[in-house]
Amino acid sequence: MAMRAHGKTRIAYYYDGDVGNYYYGQGHPMKPHRIRMTHNLLLNYGLYRKMEVYRPQVASFEEMTKYHSDDYMSFLKNIRPDNMTEYNKRPQVASFEEMTKYHSDDYMSFLKNIRPDNMTEYNKALQRFNVGEDCPVFDGLFEFCQISSGGSIAAATKVNRKQTDIAINWMGGLHHAKKSEASGFCYSNDIVLAILELLKHHQRVLYVDIDIHHGDGVEEAFYTTDRDIGAGRGKHYAVNCPLRDGIDDETYERVFQPIMEKVMHSFQPSAIVLQCGADSLTGDRLGCFNLTLRGHGKCAEYLKKFNLPMLMLGGGGYTIRNVARCWAFETSVALDTEIANELPYNDYFEYYGPDFKLHITPSNMTNQNTPDYIEKIQ
Repeated sequence: MAMRAHGKTRIAYYYDGDVGNYYYGQGHPMKPHRIRMTHNLLLNYGLYRKMEVYRPQVASFEEMTKYHSDDYMSFLKNIRPDNMTEYNKRPQVASFEEMTKYHSDDYMSFLKNIRPDNMTEYNKALQRFNVGEDCPVFDGLFEFCQISSGGSIAAATKVNRKQTDIAINWMGGLHHAKKSEASGFCYSNDIVLAILELLKHHQRVLYVDIDIHHGDGVEEAFYTTDRDIGAGRGKHYAVNCPLRDGIDDETYERVFQPIMEKVMHSFQPSAIVLQCGADSLTGDRLGCFNLTLRGHGKCAEYLKKFNLPMLMLGGGGYTIRNVARCWAFETSVALDTEIANELPYNDYFEYYGPDFKLHITPSNMTNQNTPDYIEKIQ
């Protein structure tokens, strides 16, 4: 297990100012604006001065299809809110030659085989690629995917070149996206693309996910390799800990640290990818855990002690003021810098009322993770 020399930690931070412009739609819990709020806190806490700040190149179609299928990426590239009606029109009968003037071979083959009881090509595509209510079509969808993935690929490349110790991309961490379909608010799996990049230089990459939801898209991608997780050669290379509602900081630490110590000893990774989903915090709109920023941040702090190159990525988190708080705090953890509990004035200051503090207070919800249960899963 290669470890970096002790000394000042070099941090590379990736952010694209356009990311906060994307909008999943009214009432949708996923709000990219939270990343802009995080960035604003980093600016006003002065943390940006301690990092190398980059606007990453967006991921190209070719880079994204290193994992995702071509037809899925083509679909995301071409679907827009204003052309969805075209996707609902049943195609007119056309000759092979007419169709090949305008459409790909795959699409032409579909038309040759369409039956009266078939749905239209685009309706089928919406279903096939799982784009709909949870993963809606919105303006700039593909560009949003390119930004998220571009940040994580750039972060992994920076690590591979040994130009940084920790690379941070809060725009990433979209762990549910599958090879050929969207899932759980995620369209492109930036984490998989980043790990594939890391595996060019690292024999084993440890992926750690502290989001409240299972990182199923990442697990699926590496299910048959012992360089990550899964079945066959990958059997016994995944550790999933099903936790019950109401888990608090103390219990989470009691589970996390002993397990991670064993994993680090047995797996011997040379790089770590940490997905810092903030929906495991207390008070999350879609979550049911009771972690504070300190409890959540202790995971990053613990992994940092191994002195391995590390990517820190975003993920879930639907009470956006707390997401911004969390990722600002975890940036300070990466930097070994303490920041004040009094939030600095910033462009979104009113979001943080009524206390305008960094740290959040756990609720009085019951911790259903009894000592007996914790003993069983360790």
